[in-house]
Amino acid sequence: MTDSPLTHSVPYYSQYESAALIPDLIAGTRTAADDPLWPKSGADSREEYAFWAPRMCGVACLRMALDYWGHPVPPSVPLVRDLCEAGAYVRDGDSVKGLIYRPFAEHVHARWGLLARAEPDLTTDAIRRQLADGGLALVSVHKTIRHAETTEPPSRGGHLVLATGATEEALLIHNPSGLPGTSQEYAPVPWARLAAFYAGRGVLLG
Repeated sequence: MTDSPLTHSVPYYSQYESAALIPDLIAGTRTAADDPLWPKSGADSREEYAFWAPRMCGVACLRMALDYWGHPVPPSVPLVRDLCEAGAYVRDGDSVKGLIYRPFAEHVHARWGLLARAEPDLTTDAIRRQLADGGLALVSVHKTIRHAETTEPPSRGGHLVLATGATEEALLIHNPSGLPGTSQEYAPVPWARLAAFYAGRGVLLG
């Protein structure tokens, strides 16, 4: 574990093509189907994009990691299709089970050669060690972590963010559904607040 500030230069990707729309999407004044940039996702239709965009936090984290390590970054919806084939997402009508960590990690390792390990019991010390060793971590938090200082979440987990750095005071995250200018890139989550949001599991990438 290190107490010195540590930040990796990781490009940011939102789970929505129009990251600036996230405040409206959260407020319910617009839906993903209103995203004018939806064709960039690689979806075959606006409807396909609107179905998957709210569920693509893990895909956004993967795209950030791929860019960070110099791999070509595929569009988001084709990545979703690949992950469905790999068993990392299981769709049943309008419901989806996933992201399922073990098949996700196996697929990432097989396709891109990255070290990827599903961690059902991932401590904050392990996250800090991973960052200190040059790696990244997908961590499961409650989606309200975008307001980490002011929100008391009703539960833990359900949303994936990418740990990109650490200081003595806080974990730094790239949040695929964070708010523009405040909680999207290198958003600090104080260690003392993290426990309220963090489910204690994730995927280590290196």
